[in-house]
Amino acid sequence: MSKRKLKRQLSLIQLVMLGTIGTLGAQIFVLTGEAAALSGPATLLALLLAGLVTYVIAINYAEMATSFPETGGAMTYVREAYGGGLLSFLVGSMDCLSSTFFAALSAVGFGYSLNILFPAIPIVPAAIFILVVFSLLNIFGVSMVGNVQVTLGIIQLLFFGIYIVAGFVSPNGFHWSTLVPDGKFFIYPDAWTNFSKLLRTIVLIYIAYVGFEVIADDAEEAKDPDRMLPRALMLSVTFVMLINMVMVTVALGTLPWYELAGSKTVLTDTVARTIPGWGVTLMAICGVETMLTTINAAMLSATREAFTLGRDGAWPKALTRLSRRRTPYAAIIVVGLSSILVAATGLVDFLSYISSSGYMFVLFWASLSMIRLRKKYPNLRRPFKAPFFPLTAYIAAGMGLFIVLFTEVRALLFGVVLMGVLAMVHYAGPAISRRLPVRRRFGEPEPGKERFIVSVANPQTAKGLVYVAGILAEATVDPYICVLTVNVDPKRLTTRTAHRLARDLSPEQRALLQSTVAALQERNIAVYTKVRAAPSIAEGILDEIGRHCNVNLLLMGWPGLLTPAQVAENPIHLVLQKAPTNVAVLLNRGLLTQPLRRILVPVGGGPHSRMALRLAYELAEAEKARVTALRVLKGGVDEDAEELEDQTLWLQEIIEGVLGAVPPNFTLLARSARTVQTGVLGETERQPYQLIVLGASEEWASRTRLFGSVDDWIANQAPCSVLLCRRYEPVAVSWLRRNVKRIEREYEHNAVVPASRQEE
Repeated sequence: MSKRKLKRQLSLIQLVMLGTIGTLGAQIFVLTGEAAALSGPATLLALLLAGLVTYVIAINYAEMATSFPETGGAMTYVREAYGGGLLSFLVGSMDCLSSTFFAALSAVGFGYSLNILFPAIPIVPAAIFILVVFSLLNIFGVSMVGNVQVTLGIIQLLFFGIYIVAGFVSPNGFHWSTLVPDGKFFIYPDAWTNFSKLLRTIVLIYIAYVGFEVIADDAEEAKDPDRMLPRALMLSVTFVMLINMVMVTVALGTLPWYELAGSKTVLTDTVARTIPGWGVTLMAICGVETMLTTINAAMLSATREAFTLGRDGAWPKALTRLSRRRTPYAAIIVVGLSSILVAATGLVDFLSYISSSGYMFVLFWASLSMIRLRKKYPNLRRPFKAPFFPLTAYIAAGMGLFIVLFTEVRALLFGVVLMGVLAMVHYAGPAISRRLPVRRRFGEPEPGKERFIVSVANPQTAKGLVYVAGILAEATVDPYICVLTVNVDPKRLTTRTAHRLARDLSPEQRALLQSTVAALQERNIAVYTKVRAAPSIAEGILDEIGRHCNVNLLLMGWPGLLTPAQVAENPIHLVLQKAPTNVAVLLNRGLLTQPLRRILVPVGGGPHSRMALRLAYELAEAEKARVTALRVLKGGVDEDAEELEDQTLWLQEIIEGVLGAVPPNFTLLARSARTVQTGVLGETERQPYQLIVLGASEEWASRTRLFGSVDDWIANQAPCSVLLCRRYEPVAVSWLRRNVKRIEREYEHNAVVPASRQEE
């Protein structure tokens, strides 16, 4: 089974903006003051050296990203080079956590910038709020994230342009003597101190250049990756280096480094000199907007890395769950919550060191991976090949290792401890899981649900119902089956004893009950009969269910084709509306006259189709049958091959969520058809099936359909037996879920209609 894939929808300009604008905020606004305190004017040299090193690394990434254009970035390259062991796990985990720390750092920077505009707003709560906003934005879709990044990026570059021009034009702005006080570019007396501080500054500010890695992390979502990825990577590094150096040059040339040392608001401090009055407000707005772009890019990177870790089995598989818009919503939620917890500390420099050192660890192993990949896969398709190989790989790896050694001691210790914890999780996690009480392979039955009710009235339907009930009961722990007959008598009280009612049964009813009991007893299943008098069949069944809290399933026979007026008064309709338990209705077309070899389950993804999957699995296990899980895509026969593959993988996720794994007797199939009905019936024409198991649609709650127009139509037209099911949900939950789906459908329709008009 191939992997669950994301959709290619990011253009070149979106990729460049994600890699450029996404990293310009934190360093310039928050860390320039910290860097000035370390190196003074030599901060410019640190930026230049960091940029040159990044060029080398970006060249390596361009080769690997085009060779493996999938989400994950460094983890993907390390996994392909060294296998999916501890190293791959550590690289992927540190990459994800570094991006998470960077998102938190940027959120804290957002809080500082917002605090300048509105001093009453506290910094940390503002950081938490903006992380929540961008988590929701990421869930809505990566194209929306990309569009937001482009829009914010253009505004940010405009603000930066105003700052730079004002800094060089204003008489109170840039002066060479301010940039290099007393002609001293290095502020320490000895060379070694200057060198070590320079390296520490590079480590501190290196997160200003990590935006290029966001592009590699999102390679799976890039259009035309062979051409776009190398261009986006190199353009991103070029823009970042130029903008960073010019902005910092203006800042350190406007106010001397010792006045800016340690400041968290360097740009607003300096713009107050170059643009008196409204300049501070302008830069404060720019700071807020810049931090938004940085958070946007960092969260996008972290969530895609978490998605890859889950997809490769390194982290919980639940992180691979995709929304209807094919965004990894589970990973987004986890990363968002983690960023919020980290941002709550509010420690700017510490977060920066952790992020930078974590990134350098990742980039070190990613660079070495290219050497191994060249040897391991000499014939691999490489749309872009790094020049001067292997020199670029050795330079990148060596610089990465060298720089990490000069990181801040607390952050370095934190990183070492963090990797130690990750290593323990990697090795101890599976061993601990094996020692814990494990559920059955495909899930435990719900506790206390050990009773099936089979409502029998017609000998023709009773045999099929008993057959299905027997199989399902065998898949349940210690079940009881109640074979229920309801005597309809409006004048008779329902409290009459079963003994008295039994005397009133007709010979046909007695024979029916005896035959059903005998059939179940042959399967060694505990069974008893019950006769209940009630004003109607529906009231009798509902009363029996209401007297017991352990009813797992109610089985009834299909009533045949009904008009909308007949549906409203049919006992099955009334039971479906009111029964606080799962309900299944069987339409038997020769189920007992031929072996059950093939079962078809159309899957829609809701709770009722999930119940259908479980019922189909239990029936197939007992009868050694095969199950075809079918996903029908409406809209025509020329469906995109990538979309069909994605829907097949979506089926896999649904089945794994219901059964724990895809059973070997399951076949996953995605088909395109004009309607769901024609798609399902078309599959029955392609090969013979003995049974179709259908989950109810949302229309089951209406008064004109039993299980929904699609389900009812398939049941009446199918050439084989059909088992329809409705899973019980509390009324409030069912109402809420149906309305959420309705809102989603309206949203998607409103999004599609303008697009179609635009094409016209």
